[in-house]
Amino acid sequence: MEVILLERIEKLGGMGDVVGVKDGYARNFLLPRKKALRATPENMERFEREREALEQLNGDRRDAARSAATRLEGESIILIRQASDTLQLYGSVSARDIAEEMSGRGAEVRRQQVRLDRPIKALGVHEVRIALHPEVTVIVKVNVARSPEEAEIQARGGTILDEVDDEADEAAPAEPSAVETADGGDTPEADASVDEAGGSDAPEAQAVADEAGPEDESGPASESAPEDEGAPRD
Repeated sequence: MEVILLERIEKLGGMGDVVGVKDGYARNFLLPRKKALRATPENMERFEREREALEQLNGDRRDAARSAATRLEGESIILIRQASDTLQLYGSVSARDIAEEMSGRGAEVRRQQVRLDRPIKALGVHEVRIALHPEVTVIVKVNVARSPEEAEIQARGGTILDEVDDEADEAAPAEPSAVETADGGDTPEADASVDEAGGSDAPEAQAVADEAGPEDESGPASESAPEDEGAPRD
């Protein structure tokens, strides 16, 4: 279907352009929202008669949107959601959720103005475009966290995974140094080795020595020397 655009439509064209679109898109969105007219000769003449008034109306809306954009530029909203340890949400954050949160804070934002390609499914700070007018777009930050404390960490540029790693490092017991392990004096295993190597057999060795009696100071008796062949015999 061919239609005449009554305002600028993203990825389609500007006011007064005649474009071809799918029938369903025209019937369900463009025509009922008065964003376009069927491209008939009668409507073409009507548009030319009303062009000046339409351009004036569009200009007024654009100026109001620019004023609102100055208040929203850099704005950040916090959405508390449940999520797993891998930062994946149990569910998702939709354009409607963002529009409702912003409207609750005094900003008039409709779901259709939130340009979200796909629902948000992970914790973190996400930049989302808000089309306040076909010619005016503003970027807001959507901080999705499990608690206000985690939202504050993310707002400072940190991540929840960094906090979890730090807590795990603090909880882990300190391992003995290589010097202490080589020394052996401060470990139970080293003490046990010393006892097994020397101390446990010392009493038994002493008992054997006592039973044998004292040795001759001159040492063990030597074997008898052979008789001298030159000595006289009886």
